Amino acid sequence: MNIPAELKYTASHEWARLEADGTLTVGITDHAQELLGDLVFVDLPEIGKTFAAGEEACVLESVKAAADAYAPVAGTVTAINETLSSAPESINQDAYAAWLFKLAPANVGDLAGLLDAAGYKASVDAG
Repeated sequence: MNIPAELKYTASHEWARLEADGTLTVGITDHAQELLGDLVFVDLPEIGKTFAAGEEACVLESVKAAADAYAPVAGTVTAINETLSSAPESINQDAYAAWLFKLAPANVGDLAGLLDAAGYKASVDAG
């Protein structure tokens, strides 16, 4: 299982990377894309939309099922990965390169509440 140490994680299988400009880049984990299988559609949030921590931010549809992706912390969407509309399978190819959206966090300190790589692995292993 690929769990990059430099990222933060949620128990609901999102990853978050703090960028130099203070925004968060958000995607789903490699484990999540394995569970979903071949992705065929991604419904991304609108730029400017504000989410509470844990609120449904977008929907991913695979040949097996549909799943929600959640905002890891409260914040406002500043960008979306528009390439996913024509190539949702890029998430299956590299879940950590194929980000979903960027978020301006309401409080950067909220990142401290997310899991580190070891905590996420323990969460996945616990089932």
